[in-house]
Formats: sequence, structure tokens, C-alpha cells
Amino acid sequence: MTQMESSRAQVEAAEAAMAGGRLTIDLDALAANHALLARRVAPALCAAVVKADAYGLGAVRVAPALAGVGCRDFFVAHLAEGLSLQPHLPADARLYVLNGLQPGSERRCAEVGIIPVLNSLEQARRWRETAEALGRPLTAILQLDSGMSRLGLPAVEAEALAVDEGFKAHVKLAYVMSHLACADHPDDGANAAQRVRFEELAALFPSVPRSLANSGGAFLPAAFHCDLVRPGVALYGAQPIDVGPNPMRPVVSLEARVVQVRTIPAGTGVGYGLTFNAERETRIATIAVGYADGWLRSLGNRGAAYFNGVRLPIAGRVSMDSITLDVTALPEGSLGLGDWVELIGPNQTLDQVAADAGTISYEILTSLGPRYHRIYRDAAISSH
Repeated sequence: MTQMESSRAQVEAAEAAMAGGRLTIDLDALAANHALLARRVAPALCAAVVKADAYGLGAVRVAPALAGVGCRDFFVAHLAEGLSLQPHLPADARLYVLNGLQPGSERRCAEVGIIPVLNSLEQARRWRETAEALGRPLTAILQLDSGMSRLGLPAVEAEALAVDEGFKAHVKLAYVMSHLACADHPDDGANAAQRVRFEELAALFPSVPRSLANSGGAFLPAAFHCDLVRPGVALYGAQPIDVGPNPMRPVVSLEARVVQVRTIPAGTGVGYGLTFNAERETRIATIAVGYADGWLRSLGNRGAAYFNGVRLPIAGRVSMDSITLDVTALPEGSLGLGDWVELIGPNQTLDQVAADAGTISYEILTSLGPRYHRIYRDAAISSH
């Protein structure tokens, strides 16, 4: 180890010692998840949705790891996300902006070669005008509303754009796309209805490749896969559909450090509002994670942590910077200051935490805050 590497290791060790929680991201598992999805949807291409900082896990680490196993199509939500990520991707990678462009940002997007998803006639007009001003065709994806009523052109607008010769002369469509509203429920009839509607609208743009399926859509029949599949949450280890075992490998684990352990007598209240009242003499451990770190307040008196495989229920409300656990089930003295308890890991999956919180895995992932000490692991390196 060089002196510089030794110095860096010392700094990282000091940062780890100060942190109240540590978040580990398994880049090998991430790559394996992309490989599983790519095999499933072949011959369609398998993209990666890395918006919201790769669902909170760090886009500048996640996207290059995916590029390293062959992914070349990356979706973000905003142009600013794309501009930040672009320097970290191979030159042949393609970056797409799902929300399209806000007025005034078109020229910047064109200059750097990022591809917008056009969601309205106004966005389409502005992109065409930018191409005219630059004197060269520009590439885009066109989103069609197949029934979700969120983004994309409805039928009457799609029909108008399909016969707009000025648009066709100046804008090259990489794909027409739509988004499934109920793909995580494979038996929902809305999926088939959306596919039929999408095919009808896509036919207005003959010979243009198509993209419809998201994470859940990758597990629908091949007719949904089209030419490009856009998985997001499944890459990060969450359950993509609501039936059967989770086929994805877990990518994240989360631990929190113990700040204090104390014994309280029966009848003692705990936490804001005293919503937990000890029915017996109880040992309470306080851990250094709270809702400021994305551990949702709704987990109060519902969620849990684990230590040596033992479930430790949250006792009382989740505070901004701390959570209290009932650790009476542990042998006395087995848990103390500085010890780590599991919040996401072998005993408690991301989806189980989401269920306890009354939400979805997407919200848990994207809520994980910046105060965690982050560790990125792959077969070659362990890095912070």
C-alpha cells in the first residue's frame, strides 16, 4: 500500500467511525440483476433507469458499474442529472431525459448529445426549432400516453405529430415509448389494454423502435418487451412483481450504531408523545439513525432492527436523528455503545421494511440520506 493509499484509508476509517449508520451497495449484485433482466428480455435491449441519483444509491458509481457489464442506455429524469452523469459514462453510452426539457434548456441538451423524451407537442415543437436553428437533425424519444395519463401525447396529438413533415425532417426518433401503470401486478387487465393502445399509437410512426416495459414489464410476456426495456427498481434488488419469490439479488444493506442502552421500569413511556409504554422492566437501545436519514417516521412502533438474528421492535416514534428499540430479548450486556444493528439485510429485506412503513421500496431507497457512511463493494475492490 502506498503512502497516499494508506492516508486515504486512515481518512475513510475516521469517517466510518464517526458515522451513525453505514450503507453498503453491492455492485456485483447490481450487475447480476442487470444480467438477469437482459437475458430475460433478449433480443430486446436492457437499459437502466438511474434517475434520482440511481434511486438514492449514487449514480456516478452505479451507472459505470452497469456500463462495465455492457449496458449502454441510461435514463434520468432531469437534464441536470444527465449533465452530472455523462462524464462518468463511456463515449458510446446513450443518456435519455424522461421528463423532457424545460424551456431554454434545449440548446444545452443538443450540444452535449443527451436525448430528450418528448412528452408534449410543445416539447416536440421546441426540439424541432432547436434542430432548425442548429442546422442539423436532433434525436429524441417520443412518449405516447397509452392509458396512464401522466406523461406523453394522447391520440389526437400523436396523430397530428405523425403527419407533421417539419418535425419528421428535423427530429430523428430513436424510440416511441409509453409506461405501464400496473406492471407490478401481472394479472391486471390494464397491462394488456395499455399494450394494445400503445401498439395502435406506435403504428403512427412506422419503423421506429418501441419501448414499453419497466421493471415489472420485464416479467410480463415477450410481447411487452418490444425493442428496449427500461428497468429501474428491480436493478436495485426490490421485488418487481407482487407474485412469487423475488428473483433479484439484494443490492443494499443498512446498519445503524448504538448510542445508548438503558433499563427502564414498567410503566415508563418512551420517545416523543410517549407512544410506547413499557409493560415490564425493559431494556431500550437508542440507535443513531432517524427520519433525517430516511428511516420513515411511519415505522414508529411498527418497524424493527435485528442483532444476531434477533428482532428488536422499534419502541415509540422515530425521531429526527435517533430511534429507540426494545432489546429486552437480547442477553443482557450483549449490545452496547458502538455496536451495529441491521436495518436492511439478511433478516429484513428492503420490501419488508417498505411494507412495515406502509409504502413502497422506491420510497425507502430514495429516502436514504447523505449521513450514512457509504461502502461500494464489487469483486475487484471495496471502496468508500
